[in-house]
Amino acid sequence: MQLLELIDALPRDLRARVFTHASWAEARSESYERLEFLGDSVLGLAIARELYERFPEFPEGKLAKLRAHIVSRQSCAVVGRRLELANRLAAAAPDVPPDEVDRLATSRNVVSALVEAALGALYVENGFEPIQPAIVAAFQDRIEYAFTRHVDYKTELQEELARLGSKVSYSVLSVDGPPHERRFTAAAAIDGEEAGVGEGSSKKAAEQEAAREALAKVRVS
Repeated sequence: MQLLELIDALPRDLRARVFTHASWAEARSESYERLEFLGDSVLGLAIARELYERFPEFPEGKLAKLRAHIVSRQSCAVVGRRLELANRLAAAAPDVPPDEVDRLATSRNVVSALVEAALGALYVENGFEPIQPAIVAAFQDRIEYAFTRHVDYKTELQEELARLGSKVSYSVLSVDGPPHERRFTAAAAIDGEEAGVGEGSSKKAAEQEAAREALAKVRVS
């Protein structure tokens, strides 16, 4: 079964909790947060097992980096939007102002949390083995993206900023060293404000490092 089919098959009360935000729950323990906590580990195990079996030649370090990217909030949000989980959250909202519902439904963190909450609920209802294939299937494109493009920080930053309606530009701050040992320092500016600085043996490498620093700041904001 696919992930949405499994979610639809959940008992009504458990499914309702998946789409209960803490701001409108009578108690935080009745919101999706506890299921989100559980689902985070379920997702990590499902992806770790898939990577372990699919890439037997990869060392632990590379597997860990791939898993971290695949289970990130950004990846979960991509999957959540594709499954249209935010629409279900909006439909489940009680007497909440429309602008507040829209804010929650468009929040990357909320959509990501919905995915993890759903996985937590599925684990509670079905255990791990019956749901692991559906989890892997839902994250298949994220696995391929991480494997083939891991990790293009400039692209990830651009995608993240596009969602926020912002833009990034890069500039070379300095070039040091002799011709055969150049060291470049580049800056990434978001909407004109410096957000990251990186160094590298090429302009491209320095920009990637600057993008990595800027992306980390964007994701915690």
